[in-house]
Amino acid sequence: MAETVTPTVTDTPPPASTPRERRGWYIYDWANSAFQSTVITVFLGPFLTTIAETAAGCELGADSCDGYVHPLGIRVAAGSYYPYLISLSVFLTVFALPVIGAIADRSAHKKRLLGGAAFTGAGATIAMAFVTGDRYLLGGALFLVANISFGAAIVVYNSFLPQLGGPDERDGISSRGWALGYLGGGLLLAVNLATVSLLSEDDNPQRTLDLARWSIVSAGVWWAAFTLVPLRWLRDRPVTAAVAARGNVLTDGFRQLGQTLREIRAYPLTLFFLLAFLVFNDGIQTVITMASQYGTEELRLEQSTLIVTILLVQFLAFGGALLLGALARRIGAQKTVLISLVLWTGVILGVFWLPAEAPLPFMALGACIGLVLGGSQALSRSLFSQLIPAGKEGEYYGFYEISDRGTSWLGPLAFGIVFQLTASYRVGLVSLVGFFVVGFLLLLAVPMRRAIIAAGNTPPRVL
Repeated sequence: MAETVTPTVTDTPPPASTPRERRGWYIYDWANSAFQSTVITVFLGPFLTTIAETAAGCELGADSCDGYVHPLGIRVAAGSYYPYLISLSVFLTVFALPVIGAIADRSAHKKRLLGGAAFTGAGATIAMAFVTGDRYLLGGALFLVANISFGAAIVVYNSFLPQLGGPDERDGISSRGWALGYLGGGLLLAVNLATVSLLSEDDNPQRTLDLARWSIVSAGVWWAAFTLVPLRWLRDRPVTAAVAARGNVLTDGFRQLGQTLREIRAYPLTLFFLLAFLVFNDGIQTVITMASQYGTEELRLEQSTLIVTILLVQFLAFGGALLLGALARRIGAQKTVLISLVLWTGVILGVFWLPAEAPLPFMALGACIGLVLGGSQALSRSLFSQLIPAGKEGEYYGFYEISDRGTSWLGPLAFGIVFQLTASYRVGLVSLVGFFVVGFLLLLAVPMRRAIIAAGNTPPRVL
């Protein structure tokens, strides 16, 4: 129900954060990362595709299927059902996230918004237990609810970051949160993969499908259970007079979003940073999403090698986030992110020369990805926190999350076009170097100290 209250309004500085509150914030990364690793990265795509194939009349366990399903009367190939769901969820998320952020900025009960979004997403994930037989429509609807709620909760969660530390502390805070997220997501994924490996039977595909379903459900339970900790330890803060809602928080949020879209042009350097992030992050996301296909189709690697590499990336990203966070304290976050983009470029070029049917070099490149993955993402998040006008954290992180999620079709499109022209996965993957080079140049061109001052904030001592 929409909130129609007069929030506590103040022009005094918010209370300083406590170590307990910061730990609570870290734990939410631990909680939600299970959805990203277990559900999105590994299990949901094959699971929903199998359910759709069953609805299309294909026999479970068949090597191929040309059947179609008809959601809302639209003829859709069963194998395309999940990719279309991903695209639809991204489309809906683009419209929802800035509004969620605007509402969060005007609410004196930000924890309620975080809990509402998180429990809605976790509940939809747990409800996947009922997606059996040919219930592909139920599975698709639950995924849309879960994925949009996941993004909404992330926007509210990120908006707490500027309240948890000063300019010199946020890189470390963000890095520790991101590191703990990779650790938590990796632990649950390892348990689920081990369970599926031990209990599945080669001649019983239905058993494997059931194990995948309960792995998905476990991520929802994990997400909901650990969300209780940040809801207990985080603190709501008074709303500043500049952004306080004058009536209904929901309608005020929509009105303020329109105003922010007009006013954001007054912060061109913040927009320029978002453009740089959009470009290089799209390269990162495409490498992550295409790595398994590259390993299977081009390098002809076994599924067991891909599983070990996925886990390797998860756990090394924990250390990588902390390592790059420590480096940022010495040389600054912007320089550290630039270094990470150089390393990403080296990784992509190394992938081009990987020999086929050689698991160890592939795992070594996966280890390199893990070391730069968490840090580049965590420090981008903390850098952006410096560029947000006070009191508008939710709105601006809504736009940030769109840059993170809403343009993730650009890299796959470039990969697909290059592959179509060259029939080479190697050339297709190396084409992504352009995203890192252009992103590097754009980020290098951002005068970060001037951009932070222009947003009305105090720059950290080291940038």
